[in-house]
Amino acid sequence: SSGINAELPLRPGGAEESVIIDFTPPFRRIKMIPELERITGVKFPPADTFHTEEARQFLDELCAKHEVECSAPRTASRLIDKMVGEMIEVQCMNPTFIIEHPQIMCPLAKYHRSEKGLTERLELFVATKEICNAYTELNDPFVQREQFEKQAVDKAAGDDEAQCIDENYCVSLEYGLPPTGGFGMGIDRLVMFLTNTYNIKEVLLFPAMKPEEAKAEDAKPDES
Repeated sequence: SSGINAELPLRPGGAEESVIIDFTPPFRRIKMIPELERITGVKFPPADTFHTEEARQFLDELCAKHEVECSAPRTASRLIDKMVGEMIEVQCMNPTFIIEHPQIMCPLAKYHRSEKGLTERLELFVATKEICNAYTELNDPFVQREQFEKQAVDKAAGDDEAQCIDENYCVSLEYGLPPTGGFGMGIDRLVMFLTNTYNIKEVLLFPAMKPEEAKAEDAKPDES
């Protein structure tokens, strides 16, 4: 409707000057791997080979070349995620969808119906912050088990964000899951944008607080 203001002034990062965020649809869409190829100027290996050591080595060297920091373990999934954060997410001031994530990053998302090695997933970013994550649910128990096994390798290498093998979930899928889509939005972060608040603690009804014992310890003077 022409009577609705589609612009919202925000102060990203607590900046003194406001930035106007334009919510006028349609939102921009960025395909993850093609955009990384455009920014880095190199052709990536096929997405369905990202689980190989050769692809991981390629990504490792590319991160080093562009000075993208990634702590151990330097798995392919973490390397891609760090590059996306440094190269793509920083572009997403107005609402932007980052789409078609590699399978190695999305163990629960269904494989893309036309692009090998990718998934049918999107993330919505506003003012460089993610506010929504959505994807087609993977409902093939055999593929799901394979994805969990690949994640378990990363988990064993020290990646705390990697998934463990969930055998109960795989067995549940064997009984059948109809075509399903998953959608999750961070309401607290959305409220941050609407109230022009940068600290998430200011919009949480029940923010995490230190135990009384910890407060007492912090209050003690340093006797050294």
